Amino acid sequence: MLACQQRDREVSRPPPSPSVARDASAAASGAPAPSPRASRSADEFERERERMVREQMVERDIVDPRVLAALRRVPRHRFVLEHTLERAYADTPLPIPAGQTISQPYIVAFMSQAAQIRQGARCLEIGTGSGYQGAVLTELCAETYSIEYLPEVAEFARRNLQSAGFLERRLFLRVGDGYAGWPERAPFDAILVTAAPETVPPPLLDQLAVGGHLVIPVGGPSGQELEVWKRVAPGAARASFERTAVMSVRFVPFLGPH
Repeated sequence: MLACQQRDREVSRPPPSPSVARDASAAASGAPAPSPRASRSADEFERERERMVREQMVERDIVDPRVLAALRRVPRHRFVLEHTLERAYADTPLPIPAGQTISQPYIVAFMSQAAQIRQGARCLEIGTGSGYQGAVLTELCAETYSIEYLPEVAEFARRNLQSAGFLERRLFLRVGDGYAGWPERAPFDAILVTAAPETVPPPLLDQLAVGGHLVIPVGGPSGQELEVWKRVAPGAARASFERTAVMSVRFVPFLGPH
């Protein structure tokens, strides 16, 4: 649910591929065009995913082998809208229902790496969105809990996660206000927030385990910073946390009454 401060580098459109031309011809004749998703092979998507990991992650600063392995396993094309399928593995955010977005793959990788997720971790995601980040967390965490504020978006994520086989894999979804977190399942070893509040919600800090990391964009329309908070001691005092601002970003706003 994020747009990093990076403009789309696409400046021109290539001519239609033969498959697009065939679809147009079928539409003109009255025959239904095949689904773009159904017309692509699993091998094609796997090659695109491997290229994404190599060019967008390995050649930049993503070095955590567990994160790289998770990105290779999660089929991002299962989490995008049909009309954006051709760009499923491009280094760009894409639209999803209700004016939200699926984050660009690099940002998903960066946030996952910044959370320093250990094997056996319990993780919380605020802002389920398309379900893609939650699927990546499921590959990294023993248990993943994800909260989405918008029911329409939550249903979109549920369908995506179910079709990709992740709902049966220690992933739990809730529709509600992410500001309050998921207190009955706390503490969490990692908390990732995919929408930007103007200040860090105190309940999320309260639910962070000692040694755990909260990765969150903070700010308003004038600017946002991606911050990493590490709990170094028990308690609510500021001294119980270490805070690091790591990059300028642009996320959709944090929603809810708070």
